[in-house]
Amino acid sequence: MVVAFTFFYTDVLFAQQNYGENLKRVGAQIPGVSRGALTQKYLTRVLRRITLPGAVFLGVVAVLPVLVTLILSGFGVTLGNTRGLLLVSSAGLLIVVGVVRDTFFNIEAELKLHGYDDTLLIR
Repeated sequence: MVVAFTFFYTDVLFAQQNYGENLKRVGAQIPGVSRGALTQKYLTRVLRRITLPGAVFLGVVAVLPVLVTLILSGFGVTLGNTRGLLLVSSAGLLIVVGVVRDTFFNIEAELKLHGYDDTLLIR
């Protein structure tokens, strides 16, 4: 479900932006691709190829606590009722990564706003 929702979310957001028409309006073009609808189809295909590894990674992170519990129980390690704790920790991990990423982008925007060079920013 995580993989499906990742694709759904990115497709909905990308379709709303209508990059093909926006590029056509400003006179920009992707080399080898016609302007307008064909550009939008090309960009959508590229977006889906980029989204696939990220969606699979999110799916693995979502299923990882269950797999760890099964593997540990296969070795005879009993965790008791910590399965729920592992599920919370994986959701927390996704949230923390998102918040840290957003924080770095905000810091970068503030540094650029106040005139700092790009060489000072973490890449």
